[in-house]
Amino acid sequence: MTQTGILLINTGSPDSPSIPDVRRYLREFLMDGRVIDLPFPARAAVVYGCILPFRPRRSAEAYRRIWTPEGSPLVVTSQKLRDHLRLESGQPVELAMRYGNPSVDHALARFERQNVRRVLVFPMFPHYAMSSYESAIVRVREVAAKLYPGLRIAVVQPYYADPLYIGALVDVARPALNETPDHLLFSFHGIPLRHLRKAGRERHTCYRHQSTATVRAFLKHSGWPEKRASIAYQSRLGPDRWLEPHTHIELERLARCGVRRLAVICPSFTVDCLETLEEIAIRGREIFLQAGGTEFTMIPALNDRIEWVRAIAQILSRERSVEPALTN
Repeated sequence: MTQTGILLINTGSPDSPSIPDVRRYLREFLMDGRVIDLPFPARAAVVYGCILPFRPRRSAEAYRRIWTPEGSPLVVTSQKLRDHLRLESGQPVELAMRYGNPSVDHALARFERQNVRRVLVFPMFPHYAMSSYESAIVRVREVAAKLYPGLRIAVVQPYYADPLYIGALVDVARPALNETPDHLLFSFHGIPLRHLRKAGRERHTCYRHQSTATVRAFLKHSGWPEKRASIAYQSRLGPDRWLEPHTHIELERLARCGVRRLAVICPSFTVDCLETLEEIAIRGREIFLQAGGTEFTMIPALNDRIEWVRAIAQILSRERSVEPALTN
């Protein structure tokens, strides 16, 4: 019988919060044509001329605010998740980051040494976006085709409304909801509007549809009232038009409209990282409190909670796979 391995893949993190490591990470990330989808000369001009001279210093400071003695929160927690999933599934499980370390090459090499011939990829992105889910899949297939042609690659489809994922989200949010905040804000990672147009309006590739579907399913499962919930999109980069409303604007608006006790959940991030721990839990909190809010609760990501580990194992057991609709 063919040995099947499980590959968890996420976006990634610099090796350290030093400026050189952050610059190296940002260069790899931003030069991905599915992140900044401009022709190579224009993309290089933007990245090398407008971003890398300035952003690494600011980003390094942000990383330093969340860095732990063990290292990057994203990587450390993802490694714990990998270890728990190995025990839960009884299968070989490896971790890779689309950018940085541990690399896709490293993970696939470990499968090769374990005589794994089929790899089931579990993107740590519940929603389809060309800059995250699609880019990760493409990278895995490229590396496998070039270096490990004997590996068969299958991919778990987006699970944005899967009852197992939604149930895990509600479980992690329940303590905050039991404190009855005035409002619950769902903050998703944003994407440029042109990415939305490129991906099309089919449900399996429409990020706006999928993020909205996650919220609807969460509200139905949890019983939280729709009138006390809203959606926003964070982590905007550059001058292009992105999905709206922007989270930092929504945080201020809610406070000025009388919301005093706010809870925020970030469903597109399954592991806590810079975007949840620094952008929302630190800077977002400051924005809300300075605008008149009095209590800000950051709901943690699913991380390595045992309920999430078991949910992943059950999702994987179905072995649903999909060939991604590439945007070119």
